[in-house]
Amino acid sequence: MRFRSPTLPVLAAAALVACALLRPGPAEAGSFSVLTYNVAGLPQGTNPDQFPAVNTVKISPLLNAFDLVVVQEDFAYHPELVSQVTHPYQSIHDTSGRPPYNIEIGDGLSTLSRSPFSDFTRIMWTDCNGVVTEGSDCLAPKGFSVARHEITAGSFLDVYDLHADAGGAPADLAARAANIRQMLAFIQANSAGNALLVLGDTNSRYTRAADVLPELLTGAGLTDVWVELARGGVLPAVGAALTAGCASDPAGGDCERVDKIFYRSGGNLALTATSYAIPPQFVDELGAPLSDHDPVAATFDFAVVPEPSAALLVAGGLVALGTRRGRRSR
Repeated sequence: MRFRSPTLPVLAAAALVACALLRPGPAEAGSFSVLTYNVAGLPQGTNPDQFPAVNTVKISPLLNAFDLVVVQEDFAYHPELVSQVTHPYQSIHDTSGRPPYNIEIGDGLSTLSRSPFSDFTRIMWTDCNGVVTEGSDCLAPKGFSVARHEITAGSFLDVYDLHADAGGAPADLAARAANIRQMLAFIQANSAGNALLVLGDTNSRYTRAADVLPELLTGAGLTDVWVELARGGVLPAVGAALTAGCASDPAGGDCERVDKIFYRSGGNLALTATSYAIPPQFVDELGAPLSDHDPVAATFDFAVVPEPSAALLVAGGLVALGTRRGRRSR
């Protein structure tokens, strides 16, 4: 018996069917805005220059302009912070403590979102420095949070919110480097291949040699929106703090902030950063800032990347069959 190769008309018809099946439909696309903001929510009087008991409720309605909001230092005034927000998806406020002190003020990290998210997880830093001095970082269970957001049906984005150890003492620098490396290891283990947003108060500067943000960018394949859009992709050199341009151009390339937004594409989600800004509306009636940090915002375009159709496998099999020579069977 002889196996016959498909005739050319059969192959042509199969190819047309495969092409029709493989032809992608309209790609799903859209955009979303994000904000990261250290809201200085320690109890009134902790910092004599801040007035969270008055200002936090003023911050609340301003958050509605953004699709995704992550905050840090949301400690003592969470009800005021969320009192006027319209985001349907919100993380549960944390009131845990860090052993052995167990002051139950939580990690200060909260997420507000217009897209649903799941698997919200809080991770406490293994390293910290300072109890009553040098930032008092060890009094709170500071760390990072992560959740998986469904940006559009079937397309997911892992969102990390962080608040790293503060201060410039050698022990602060060592703890902060350990924080960044701890989060990087978690990303590599739990978000491999996924689209990713990492944003928050890094307390880090590229100009500071002991800070290790370049390790995070390289190790996780991340892009800094400020570096990309305001500096043409060029990281600041190690040296003096880059703050000379902050007064004249708060979002410019000569104004590095410790509050940062990083991203990457992944899975079936392609991300493009389209803007970076310091929203000017977060001030009181006299124009004074509502927190000791300025909020940092960005917008992203997204596109759902079509996955290869099973028809590709069918077409490949037909082509392979069509090129196989007949052989004699006995």
